[in-house]
Amino acid sequence: MHIPVVSIVLPVYNSDAYLKESIESILAQTFTDFELIILNDGSSDHSADIILSYSDKRIIYLKNETNRGLIYTLNKGIEHAIGKYTARMDADDICEVNRLEIQKNWLDTHPQTSIVCSFSEFINEKKANVGFYKADRKYVSSHQLRKRLPYQNCITHPTIMGKSEIFKTYKYAAYQQNIEDYDLWLRLAADGKIIEKIPKSLLLYRLHPASITHTKLKKTNFFLKHFHCKRKYLASRVKNGKFNVFDLNVSFQAMADLLRALLKNAKKLIIKRNV
Repeated sequence: MHIPVVSIVLPVYNSDAYLKESIESILAQTFTDFELIILNDGSSDHSADIILSYSDKRIIYLKNETNRGLIYTLNKGIEHAIGKYTARMDADDICEVNRLEIQKNWLDTHPQTSIVCSFSEFINEKKANVGFYKADRKYVSSHQLRKRLPYQNCITHPTIMGKSEIFKTYKYAAYQQNIEDYDLWLRLAADGKIIEKIPKSLLLYRLHPASITHTKLKKTNFFLKHFHCKRKYLASRVKNGKFNVFDLNVSFQAMADLLRALLKNAKKLIIKRNV
């Protein structure tokens, strides 16, 4: 049995509009020794038909009979991964052709690194470039990332690749819905795991009306969302007998997030009353 170097975990839920482009960007990679684990999370559109139309032996197709959600599906994919490294991918994004090669080479030459991410570019539904996340470009080195993470998430989730043993040990937390990635970075950083960022755009991150970024997260108070993420993260740390200087910093920033959230809500109420 051949064991691939890289396992790519690609969760899919009603993503037929962009799925074909996403899959083909992986199959066209310059580094070819990978398995592509596509997990259909109970889609009701034509996603299954698109996935099954491919005959590439590197594709591993898994299906949830009902929609179980992103976190469950990600952890299921991680459990099935057999590669030395595991990479993330979303069904509406596009990988640059040399993404896997660059990240795999980085991990090979930086054995102390647990996870490596990269810059990304935002595109719309028509594939037009619409900018980038400023914090993504500002915080690059391991030191910068560790210092900034208690304040904000400065890592684009689907750009990551890391040691499979790390993903299997630090699974996504079921109680951190829609912000499971930030919680994972905090846990890794708190335990001294090294996270690096390659200062090169290796992923086109699609923004469109149906994406989580444009729907669930945009409808919530951003600061309140971060406060609850940090609150749950800290509760888990205390429960597991872990609390260090990094966590103390997260605690301070959680309180700052709560204050900003309250001020933001108060401002909305004032504006609403004056309309």
